Amino acid sequence: MKLFTQTLLDELAARAAASPRGRAHHPVHVSDSDPVQRFFVAANRGSYFRPHRHVTRSELTWVVRGAFSVLTFDIEGRVLARYEVGGNSPATGYEIPAGTWHTLLPQTDGATFLEIKEGPYDPASSAEFAAWSPAEGHAQVASLLTWAHSAKPGEVAPRVA
Repeated sequence: MKLFTQTLLDELAARAAASPRGRAHHPVHVSDSDPVQRFFVAANRGSYFRPHRHVTRSELTWVVRGAFSVLTFDIEGRVLARYEVGGNSPATGYEIPAGTWHTLLPQTDGATFLEIKEGPYDPASSAEFAAWSPAEGHAQVASLLTWAHSAKPGEVAPRVA
């Protein structure tokens, strides 16, 4: 039996705060070969979840602390929808269908979610990143994040130079 405590979430938030990426993971599954991948992710405001899609697998997420904005996009980077999840929102979780371009924007430091998706995990095919989005560490990440925090459906993401 595995128990998940507030102490675990506190420790995960502390690891996220100390991480250059502003986030940290805690796997629940035993190995990357497990047929169901389950893990907690804590993230701080400003952490960059590069817009991506999972081509053949859906993703189920349950917010257990804090709040996130979730944006979905078309292939060109046009915002299709914006969802508020966790915090004061009536939505506490979501499922992203396979093939849906999306990103998460933590609205609070230490915001944490439980993610569940089909395994096994293969880093080469786990996610496809949007061609219009900057890679982690790119100089344009900050401007994309600034844009995304206020982006509305119909608006198109700025292009990487």
